[in-house]
Amino acid sequence: MPKHPPTTRAPRATTGTGGEPHQLAAGSHPPLTTNQGVPVTNNQTSLKAGARGPTLLEDFILREKITHFDHERIPERIVHARGSAAHGVFELHTSLAKYTTAKVLTEVGVKTPVFTRFSTVAGGAGSVDTPRDVRGFAVKFYTPEGNWDLVGNNIPVFFIQDAMKFPDLIHAVKMEPDRGFPQAASAHDTFWDFISLMPESLHMVMWAMSDRTLPRSLRFMEGFGIHSFRLLDAKGRATFVKFHWRPVLGLQSTLWDEAVQLAGADPDAHRRDLWTAIDDGRFPAWDLAVQLFTEKEAEAFPFDHLDPTKLIPEELVPLQVIGRMTLNRNPANHFAENEQVAYCPANLPPGIDFSNDPLLQGRLFSYLDTQLSRLGTPNFDQLPINAPKCPFHTQTRDGHMQTRVPTGRVAYEPSSLQADAPYEAPRGFQSVAAPGEPDAKGRVRPESFADHYSQARQFIHSQNALEQAHIASALVFELSKVETPAVRERLVGHLRVVDADLARRVATGLGLPALPPAARPAMPVQDLPPSPALGLIDKTPPSLQDRCVAVLFSDDSDAKRLAAVDKALRKAGAKVMKLAPRIGGATLSDGTHQPADARLAGSPAAAFDAIALVLSPAAAQQLAQDDTAATFVRQAYAHLKAIGHDDGGLLLVEALHLVADDGVCALDAKAQAFVAAAATRQWDREERIHPLP
Repeated sequence: MPKHPPTTRAPRATTGTGGEPHQLAAGSHPPLTTNQGVPVTNNQTSLKAGARGPTLLEDFILREKITHFDHERIPERIVHARGSAAHGVFELHTSLAKYTTAKVLTEVGVKTPVFTRFSTVAGGAGSVDTPRDVRGFAVKFYTPEGNWDLVGNNIPVFFIQDAMKFPDLIHAVKMEPDRGFPQAASAHDTFWDFISLMPESLHMVMWAMSDRTLPRSLRFMEGFGIHSFRLLDAKGRATFVKFHWRPVLGLQSTLWDEAVQLAGADPDAHRRDLWTAIDDGRFPAWDLAVQLFTEKEAEAFPFDHLDPTKLIPEELVPLQVIGRMTLNRNPANHFAENEQVAYCPANLPPGIDFSNDPLLQGRLFSYLDTQLSRLGTPNFDQLPINAPKCPFHTQTRDGHMQTRVPTGRVAYEPSSLQADAPYEAPRGFQSVAAPGEPDAKGRVRPESFADHYSQARQFIHSQNALEQAHIASALVFELSKVETPAVRERLVGHLRVVDADLARRVATGLGLPALPPAARPAMPVQDLPPSPALGLIDKTPPSLQDRCVAVLFSDDSDAKRLAAVDKALRKAGAKVMKLAPRIGGATLSDGTHQPADARLAGSPAAAFDAIALVLSPAAAQQLAQDDTAATFVRQAYAHLKAIGHDDGGLLLVEALHLVADDGVCALDAKAQAFVAAAATRQWDREERIHPLP
């Protein structure tokens, strides 16, 4: 029996040292109930046959609580299992009424609610945020004409041309089935064996081995719809479209070593960054841009736009920015929203239609089938995160976990027995009127899909020298993990067709005695013009806006200098994190106590975009002997970060024998030189301290 007398509202309780509940004031807390609404008077102890007797089966409160707990998890997504999400709005500023009837793309100024989920692909839900991996970029628009799910990645192309190969791709990249590892990594035999036998994957491999798959955070990466879609106007005329998301903050990636360190120090780095930015009111935003082109224009492309391993260079079809998405609210519950959200590329409003891209066609089936498996019911659309926010009327009935209570006797269409029964709409979703296909049925691919090397070559030639070196280095790392020599050699044979210099660098890095034979392309390889838009480093704006800078201080640090650095960084838009040897902070030169935002130990340099050292000479000498502090500064230098210092901080830099360059600068009165250097990486430093292949 409960220790407190019965009341209409049971006091809240916490368990005391002896196992008995401490009584807290009832206040205005609602009564705890079972899932059926039965008030619970004791949530601490199960029902027993005597104080020391067995627990009774009749304790329905215990059984309900434990049973629900046992079933709290649903099957995780086979791919994109680890995700982070947020609510927001999309606002159109340029109408596409000339091309489509979709209101979300024609009504300027309307704020359409969205729920956006970012994810890794290969790892499970319990993996880390920062592996070298493609990132999912899925947006659910709650439009006035029904939900629109634009489900893409941060890469504009894909590994395969046909959905028939998707299970094979994922089985190859996932952990090997006999040993159960590696988790969230592509550096193993089965993935590269598959790739080396599927030359259509080479273009995507170039992207995957580039800095694009090591994003600094989710807020600094692009998103792509990948496939060609169609826009339909009021007369049913079609225009092809590709969708692009461009981060307002610009692109930024980490170095490989930074990603490795973050995986160990903060496996939730990207999830934490997105949550914190929104929580702080620094709402991340992306511009939505489109590439529009006609069937006639597509016929002149030197590739087939229906091939999902190909992209349309911006120089060929320029991007038109039409609106902006801003994420401004974190999920109220990770499971109910992030885990239960069900994206389906088949969800389109009237005015948008599919193309014949064979990978897209397979996705239209696969996503719905996956949601039925994961969520266990065709009524998953009734979950609040999936339900449309516009009026809707269906004739679907019953099914597992039906939560609606349809009324009336009519559950079919057409009908004459119920005046308010829904009828098909005079204007609704229409499929494009495509001409009949004269070809006979067959498991065939068009000849226009046979060029597997030209755009891979274009991509590598569009990167600057450092980016090309990073790709070569990534390939050497990945293939060095492959135990089967024939797989390594076969892949290098493909690289010889893509770019001879890249193949040579990778072969040298792997220690191959000679270059293996070049692969034989199915059709001549084209030398397509480089596309500067495909690079990353040159597109990263020199900016501290929403970047994070660490300021290391200790006892007797110059209070005025610390305040001046903090002011200058915040004025430039940076988030400032003050680090100290102890979480309690330190006493500054003027006798004031400065709290610390974080402790130096446990705050790797990889988590910051630049560091400033505001230290007394005595503290600098002491920290020079501290391995944690020494590693922190050395890693910032090795990761090409700017390092600002006062006189004391300079002693620490010199004690670590770091070579001075433009990125190692004194903190003047307004910290102007440091702020300018901190706005970008010190790329000139990389070749000196990191020999690249």
